[in-house]
Amino acid sequence: MKPASNNDRIFRMPFASVYPHYVTKVEKKGRTKEELHTVIHWLTGYDEKALQQIIADKTDFATFFAQARMNPNVSKITGVICGYRVEEIEAPLMQQIRYLDKLVDELAKGKKMESIFRK
Repeated sequence: MKPASNNDRIFRMPFASVYPHYVTKVEKKGRTKEELHTVIHWLTGYDEKALQQIIADKTDFATFFAQARMNPNVSKITGVICGYRVEEIEAPLMQQIRYLDKLVDELAKGKKMESIFRK
């Protein structure tokens, strides 16, 4: 049996296990959990009830993004996160995860919501 790649481990990781780190990151920088949820809702199309269910069910990232309705402006998210340019990531699921990481990072850095939402 071949060992799982790092991507496979990330894809199987429950969203709920990373979510508290997102909350801590934005709150430490003076932003709110509600603002974080607004960003997640914008990116994925999930409403608050669905997001809470995903967290409660410990839904993995693969399922989280497979069931999401990604925002049509997602391709406007560009820049570097975790050492990679998000627009150049070839694996679609990893790119979606890094889009979320990028938006959380921008929120924590104090970027205005209008800019985060790339209208």
